[in-house]
Amino acid sequence: MDILRFITAGSVDDGKSTLIGRLLYDSKNILIDQLEALEKQSKNKNENGVDLAILTDGLRAEREQGITIDVAYRYFSTPKRKFIIADAPGHIQYTRNMITGASNSQLIVILIDARQGVIEQTRRHSIIASLLKMKNVVVAINKMDLVDYSEEIYNDIKAQYDLVAKKLKLENVNYFPISAFNGDNIVSKSEKTGWYQGSTLLDFLENVEINQNQEQENPRFQVQYVIRPQTDELHDYRGYAGEVISGIYRKGDDITVLPQNIQTKISRIENGGKEVDFVFTNQPAVIHVEDDIDISRGDFLVKTDLQPKVENEMEAVVCWLDKKELNEGNKYFIQHKSKTVKAIVKEIEYKIDVNTLEQMPVTDSIRLNEVVKVRLKTASPLVFDSFEESRSTGNAILIDETSNSTVGAVMIL
Repeated sequence: MDILRFITAGSVDDGKSTLIGRLLYDSKNILIDQLEALEKQSKNKNENGVDLAILTDGLRAEREQGITIDVAYRYFSTPKRKFIIADAPGHIQYTRNMITGASNSQLIVILIDARQGVIEQTRRHSIIASLLKMKNVVVAINKMDLVDYSEEIYNDIKAQYDLVAKKLKLENVNYFPISAFNGDNIVSKSEKTGWYQGSTLLDFLENVEINQNQEQENPRFQVQYVIRPQTDELHDYRGYAGEVISGIYRKGDDITVLPQNIQTKISRIENGGKEVDFVFTNQPAVIHVEDDIDISRGDFLVKTDLQPKVENEMEAVVCWLDKKELNEGNKYFIQHKSKTVKAIVKEIEYKIDVNTLEQMPVTDSIRLNEVVKVRLKTASPLVFDSFEESRSTGNAILIDETSNSTVGAVMIL
């Protein structure tokens, strides 16, 4: 089974946590002891039945205030697919949490309160989805029970969001009229929306196409570990272990080792301790090459005719995640998959307004939650694709040299 990673986003009280709780509850992915604890905590809070939001709002402050503060991850599965859900906060000051959760997601579920329609926060989360090149957008028009399941209101909100999607060039937008509180059109079809002819939300999530044609993806493999046992039985064994980031690798392929730019051939491929003829996207593998080459952790093995960029200067969009401010000339570590090198911020070109995507001049230091375009210079060359070409090889993080904290999320242009 494949895995779908998706994120829920929306304004405060739009019902993100309740929606996730409903998916877990109605698909019977809650253990008995979890259910008992949920019922007990719900009774302590109110007498209106089970509060499904408690399943994802794990922090005490979240439960007390009824809001989501940090990104919560939940895992569940159905007979068709496994799911990893990120529940992101709705508050403006938690923009960094939203971007962090969305960076590894293949799909975004944007919740809209049927009573409110498209609001500023809806546009903000849609802009972030556009910025992160999200391929699939689900618009869940929630709380339909509070507007008497009105088809007219649903169509009006759909028309409002169509304008937003068109402006931001969002593709594959799908709409669902739901009630997370009552479970309408989430796991089971609702009789109260007889005018709605589409599928349930879960049915859509189970069947949506998430992987591109692997034959068309540029093959990327980064070495995570060099296996060199040096035992009597495996005296000459040298394999390069890692995960296939994208594409397909076959025995006999002509490859180039980057950043060294040395050409060789794949002599053998192992997967799960067995020799195989090929490996593809997301599979772990040990690759052997014909020639004796000095290959280290962080090096890339790529198809000779489909090479990425190898540069020590790059333009990037950075979402600032730290309370310490960002200034030109600051030095950090940049971690790109398994490779970590020193980097300097050569130039901050402009700020990006997350409400409009407009470019704004930089007049001061860059603060927490702000998004900027910068020029970075690294101590040694990095092997990368642009974020638009490949989210996997086009992202990185900036790490503070002294505290070792992650301070910036990087999308390479």
